[in-house]
This record gives sequence, structure tokens and C-alpha cells, in this order.
Amino acid sequence: MHLVRVDGNERFDLTPGRTYVVGRGAASDIALYDPTISRRHAELSVREDGATITDCESSNGTFVNGERIHQSKLAPGDAVCFGKVVCQLRAEDTPGAEPAGGGAVPAPGGTIVRQVAVHGGVATGLPDLEEGPSGPGLLRVEGKTDEERLAKKMALLLGVSQKLASEFEPANLLESVVDMTFEVMNVDRVSVLLSDPSTGELVPRVSKSRLGDGKLRHVPRSIAQKAVQERVAIMTDNAAADTRFQGQSVLMQSVRSAMCTPLMASADEVLGILYVDSLTATAAFSDEDLQFLIGFSGIAAATLHRLRDAERVRHEALVRSNFERYFAPNVAAEIAEQQEGAGPGGEKRPITILFSDIRGFTTMSESMTPDAIAQLLSEYFTEMVEVIFEHGGTLDKFVGDAILALWGAPIARDDDADSAMRAARAMQSSIEALNAKWAAAGRPTIGVGIGINYGEVFAGNIGSQRRLEYTVIGDAVNVASRLCTQAGAGEVLLTEPFYQRLTTSPEVERIDAMPLKGRAQPIAIYRVK
Repeated sequence: MHLVRVDGNERFDLTPGRTYVVGRGAASDIALYDPTISRRHAELSVREDGATITDCESSNGTFVNGERIHQSKLAPGDAVCFGKVVCQLRAEDTPGAEPAGGGAVPAPGGTIVRQVAVHGGVATGLPDLEEGPSGPGLLRVEGKTDEERLAKKMALLLGVSQKLASEFEPANLLESVVDMTFEVMNVDRVSVLLSDPSTGELVPRVSKSRLGDGKLRHVPRSIAQKAVQERVAIMTDNAAADTRFQGQSVLMQSVRSAMCTPLMASADEVLGILYVDSLTATAAFSDEDLQFLIGFSGIAAATLHRLRDAERVRHEALVRSNFERYFAPNVAAEIAEQQEGAGPGGEKRPITILFSDIRGFTTMSESMTPDAIAQLLSEYFTEMVEVIFEHGGTLDKFVGDAILALWGAPIARDDDADSAMRAARAMQSSIEALNAKWAAAGRPTIGVGIGINYGEVFAGNIGSQRRLEYTVIGDAVNVASRLCTQAGAGEVLLTEPFYQRLTTSPEVERIDAMPLKGRAQPIAIYRVK
């Protein structure tokens, strides 16, 4: 049974019991390259006596004998129209069912001449392959003896390795791989497809033809899938007649001879494939061609893997360096491993918020030079940030001489409240040490008040696409800020919700009903003794 385009350009053999995807995409079983065809246009389920056609919500619809359908049974002789492409289901060959060019479908007999397992870019067993039909070869290497040809091939591979090693961008590397393939092999088309990390699908990246038409050509799906799934390099003679390559893209593209090898980063990781073919001659390739292509692809895969690793390391280093401005180094490393890319957005979550502020700093700074103010704040902030990071906190921001620190965002831990409490006491101790050093040097000393609250906030990346800032927003933040303003020099004030979160409570003094600016009702707080 066959599905035949009425214009006589294509014929698709149908096997009972199979379901075929009809569409414009490279992954389609029946590929119809027409702008009115959707990428996944319809499904054709074949039976012994006919078929069932189901439209896949295509843009331009599927029609059977002139009527638009969602699903319909087909019998031999029925006309089915995908978009504007009209086909007919036929039970046997007719002159109208001939393939492109008007010739008959090639007779069975096409074979996989060589199929070689590839591990990490290295082929195993190639010298021991059984003899089989093989063409004269398309490798551009001349030599009177085997030793001379071997030496030239090794020199050629060395040149390839040096050339590819000079590339530092993956896109440029792939272009070089394709261009160099044309330089060393007399092939008609070269394509590189890379595996999508999220879906595993092969995506065309670079494809060129010796004709120079610049079109992104599709690699026969059946050949590509076999190379990736079985980790084998393939050399095929008369691919259009090979029963293992049933994909009609082979026939449609007039592929006669082809080679395809996986790009292996390791024994378990396939980065993609390198594919070459000849449109004019069967038995075009030789064992030597396949062997060289495997070696060449191994160099290309290793280089691509190196570039990807280098890019990942650079990205992680950049992300980590940015995060280490706000998070403890161990927290920054954990976030960097999880981070796929920062974009606007966030979530509501309960966290601990700590505000600290230098008491009377504005008045004190009026008698200081700008350099002295900058030096004091730099030393103060450096000491406070170290304490915050030491206790697993997140530095949200500096607001003048105030500090906003968080526990529970972006990563929450069970002991966040206790860590914040320990950090507050350590901050006051560090300030005492700083004051002693400054007083001995004749410099002014400071007093710092600290307020800590616990509550639900919105935490996430706030800002525009040009500049984002990880921060928290909510009433719990406002309460912590206002509590900080009520704390005297050397004091730490806690709200009731935060105090209840502590598993190890410090010695405190309860202060009932302290009014806070902006709140209608006073709240109960605790002063750490």
C-alpha cells in the first residue's frame, strides 16, 4: 500500500500495523515540504485494507475527498489533502506513484556496508571487518603506498586537530568542522546535528551543500537515529534501497551513499552526529573514508566538549562571583549549581529578617571628612558581612549605614532563626572589638542597634531585564526595620514570632506593647540581655 502525491513527485510505502506522522518537520515519518503543511500535520494509521487519518490540529486542515475532517477512514483510491498537497491512497503501484524524477522505486538490495561501534570517538574493530562492497573512496589523500597514505592521513588529522583547537566559540567550531570536511572529502553534503540536552532530539546546527544553496537540509531521520541510539558509525551503499532506512526523507533527498558517525564526548554521552552523503554515486565510500570520518569526528567531539566545559566553568564562575557578594561562599556555590539563569520573579516564603543601624551616625559624620566616613563604613561593613556569612546569612543590601540580612532565602534551613540570633550577638561583640581598636587609634566609636523579625515575605529577583536585584518585600521587612530604629546602641530586639522560632532562647527581657511607626497596634517584643 502506498501514499502517492498526485503530482507524481513522491511515493511513500506504507506498512500495515504502523502509524506514520505526516508533517513538514524533519522528525516526520512522511515529510511533505510545503509551506501549507504544519510541522506535525496528521497521523496515518495503516491497516491491511486501508488506513485511518487523524488531523493533529493543523493550521490549514486535512481533507478527505474534499471534506475537512478530524478523523476519517481511508480506502484505496481515496484522495487526502494535507494543506494544499493532494495525495492518494493506493493499493498497488501505478505510473502516477513513481518517485521524484519519474523513475521506479529502487529495488531491494541496498545495504549497510559498514557498521562500527564508536566509544568516545574511537572505533573498535574496524581493521577486522569482513570484506564487503566498498567504493574507491572520496578521501582527498594521495599516496603510492599504504605507509605513505597513512602518514598523510595522520598529518591531515593533526592539521585538523590544530585548526579546531584554535576555535573558542562552539558555533565557529561547527562551521569549521563542516568546512574542513569538504576540504578533506569529496562529498556533496555535510551536516552537523547536536542533541538537545532537555529533549534528547537532534537539532540541525550547520548544514552545507557543495552546490552552495545555503539551505539547512535535513539528515535522513532513520540514519541519524540509528547512529545515536546504537552508538555506531554507519556507511551505507544505495541508502534509498536499504530496508533498514524506511524514512522517506532518504528517498526524497535522493541519497545514494552516506556516512554518519556519532559525536561522542564519552562512552555514555552523545553530543550529536556528523553526517556526509553523495547524491550521485552508489558505493561511493570506502572503509578508509569511514575510518577517517570516525577519527575526525572524535577530534571534533572532544573539542566541542572542551568548549562547552569551558563555557560552563566561565558561567558558574561569573554566577558564583556575583552571588558571593551577597551569600556565604558555600551558599553561593550551592545556588550557582542550581542557577539556570536569573529572571524576574520569586515566591512567598517565611524568613528571618535582621536590620542593623549605627546610632547617631548622621550627627557623627558631620564632623568627619568624606574619606574618614568611607573608611569607617568600609571597615564596619566588612566585619559585619563576615559575621553574617559565617552564620549562613544572606546580605540583602546596605541602606546608608544600615544592613539588611536574611536567613531562609534563597535557601532555607531548619536552624535559620538560631543562626540569625547567634549572628546578632556576634555582630555586637565584633563592634565592641572594632570600637576598642578605633579608640586606641583616636578614632570615633559607634553603637549599633539590631532588630530581628520572622514572617512571610515575597523573595525574588526584582527590577528590570537590564538590572535585577535579589531582595525581599513585605510587612515583615517593615516591622524588622522599625524595630531596629527602637533598639539602642548595643541592643538586640526580637519580635514575638521570631522569639517563638528559637530552639535555644537567649536571656531576654519582655517588653509589652511597644508602639512601632506605621502600625496601628503595639506589638510584644523582647530585649536580649
